[in-house]
Amino acid sequence: MKMYDLINKKKHGAAMTEEEIVYLVKGFTAGEIEDYQMAAFLMAVCFNGMNTEETIALTMAMAESGDILDLSAIPGKKADKHSTGGVGDKTSLILGPMVAAAGVPVAKMSGRGLGHTGGTIDKLESFPGFNVNLPEEQFIEQVTRCGLAITGQTANLAPADKKLYALRDVTATVDNMSLIASSIMSKKIAAGADVIVLDVKVGSGAFMQTIEDAKRLAELMVQIGEGVGRKTYAVLSDMNQPLGCAIGNSLEVIEAIDTLKGKGPEDLLEASLVLASYMLIGAGRAETEEQAREILLKTIEDGSALDKFAELVREQGGDDSYVYNTDKFAQAPLTEELIAWEDGYLGSIRADEIGMVSQMLGGGREKKTDSIDPRVGVKLFKKLGEPAAKGETVAVLYANDAGKLKAAKERLQNACTITKTRPDVPNHIYGVIGG
Repeated sequence: MKMYDLINKKKHGAAMTEEEIVYLVKGFTAGEIEDYQMAAFLMAVCFNGMNTEETIALTMAMAESGDILDLSAIPGKKADKHSTGGVGDKTSLILGPMVAAAGVPVAKMSGRGLGHTGGTIDKLESFPGFNVNLPEEQFIEQVTRCGLAITGQTANLAPADKKLYALRDVTATVDNMSLIASSIMSKKIAAGADVIVLDVKVGSGAFMQTIEDAKRLAELMVQIGEGVGRKTYAVLSDMNQPLGCAIGNSLEVIEAIDTLKGKGPEDLLEASLVLASYMLIGAGRAETEEQAREILLKTIEDGSALDKFAELVREQGGDDSYVYNTDKFAQAPLTEELIAWEDGYLGSIRADEIGMVSQMLGGGREKKTDSIDPRVGVKLFKKLGEPAAKGETVAVLYANDAGKLKAAKERLQNACTITKTRPDVPNHIYGVIGG
């Protein structure tokens, strides 16, 4: 086979065979296929798509490009959760400790920021000393002992996806359904959890802009997961505005901690509870969502979820005192308010644009080699549909550079509208597929 021929085949919309897809994945992983060739193939996929058979073949080829993690030494059913990407989405930092405190082991492999979306691993690195690269043996031992570990994707776990993930981020090939589904499910299958809960985002800040597309993606991923024997659920959730109020790495960590203390935004708590509920249901810890919610809320009320988060930070080399005193997180040197310019209601706040504002300030990557400043970002003081009187604070920007701050403020204001009538506010959760 020749890579040129395969690029040309997909450019003309033809379906790839399983053998051809395995050749692509193996060759790229081994360094025998160049970045520019794979980038051309990925762009052809974005234009012409993949059918279900191609997507499943790509998923399994990536999962089998490295080790399939064996979690059988950990007692009980292990649960994992993954989001298709969102702005202000820090649910993993909330539901992981809640689910673990409720007695279900959480063995989670997470990624870094992709496009305008944030990454759990980047957020956890806001804690000084936090180790996001656990060896497989240590990862399994930690989950066995304390019920929770969150680590980056190891070199031997779906290495093909790790290379593709970084390439997609800088070649505008993120937002294709088959590439998203295969990337997510290859990692989830290789990571070995018995229960997989998928948070499929819908709206302006998501890769899926419509409920119909999100449902197709959800059904495809559930089909892949169930087909290989994993209990799989997909929750369709809104991303027409940022989740919660904080966008930016340490700002989001602080908001997650506030939520574990029972003081977080309502939409963030609701999303975390729904996702965590299906982790408990899939693991047999609860029979209904109502029963699961009762168990999870108790972990917040009695402080066990917060203590579990502190234990996670401590176990992975971080300073857990930050969990109990968030004033210790480093502060951005520059701040500026966005003030409501007229009376009315917050009529729109484009989640994708808010994500780009955070990236402009240094909270995300434009190139895969870029470093991130955990201090910068945006904090919202008004959410969609809330009254905004002239002169009130709509948001605060946190920055490290005056030039970036000026440009980011202009973009933030352009991302928001104030209307005379209150807009319809979408539900946080649109539905659940699977189970």
